[in-house]
Amino acid sequence: MREFDKTIVSCAVTGAIHTPTMSPHLPITAREIADEAIAAAEAGASIVHVHVRDEETGEPVTDLDLFREVAERIAANCDAIVQPTTGGAPTMAPEERIQVVPELEPEMASCNMGSINFGLYQLLDKYDEFEYDWEAAYLDGTRDLVFQNTFEDLETILPVFEDHGTKPELEVYDVGHLYNAKHLVDRGLLETPLHIQLVMGIHGGIGASAKNLNHLVDVAEDLFGDDFSVSVIGAGRNEFPLGTQAVSMGGHARVGLEDNLYLERGRLAESNAEMVEKMVRLTREIAGREIATPAETRELLGLKGQSGTNF
Repeated sequence: MREFDKTIVSCAVTGAIHTPTMSPHLPITAREIADEAIAAAEAGASIVHVHVRDEETGEPVTDLDLFREVAERIAANCDAIVQPTTGGAPTMAPEERIQVVPELEPEMASCNMGSINFGLYQLLDKYDEFEYDWEAAYLDGTRDLVFQNTFEDLETILPVFEDHGTKPELEVYDVGHLYNAKHLVDRGLLETPLHIQLVMGIHGGIGASAKNLNHLVDVAEDLFGDDFSVSVIGAGRNEFPLGTQAVSMGGHARVGLEDNLYLERGRLAESNAEMVEKMVRLTREIAGREIATPAETRELLGLKGQSGTNF
């Protein structure tokens, strides 16, 4: 894979996996999400990954006005790369999820490389009751859910990225998704160098283990040589162990309340910034690497810059 002297730390601020009952620190409103992203950037995150939620109930939505409010507030207060999701929630259709790219024309956005079962129902057993009616039904509905990202979907979505100068961050949930990416490169639908986010530990995707991380990187190197960079998500308690492994291998790491609610065993993280600070410290102390600034990250990934966005 491509080697950089510095580490890119990304922060996924709220996501669509955890529900309000699970943590009082999960940001819900546009202002809360933006403020958490700004604080994460001040702590060392050069990329902030953004979802939005219904401001009354916390349910994941794709409201473009909320996306714009979040993006504009972040851009007005820091230099971080605003990376909206096109994954949305696993219950949303791809046509709904992609709308944010032509609306905001961001520098980057996430792009899922294949379909998987996406189980959240196992979280039901951890809570006796929920604050909002939608939460239990949302989680339980994932027993019979396929997070759809078919080849036809990707053939439709990827030209939207190209039309708006938005670099796709490739979300890879399992080994086959790397082969999907290679197929799309061969067809000219994806341009190299790629930036790949390895998403590990989702119920339905590849397990979060050191061995699996090594395997995914090996396969990516077989397919793409040194024409890709890699970042890693370790869902839940694997966030910091796999992030540390990734940066020690020359890769990059994502942390944040989308992927994990705990700063350490038994202790809820009180903010996204806390999680970024911990990843920054681990990167410096264990991997001996410094943290990339937003300007350095833009150069490393070949992004168009904030001036090219529509917010």
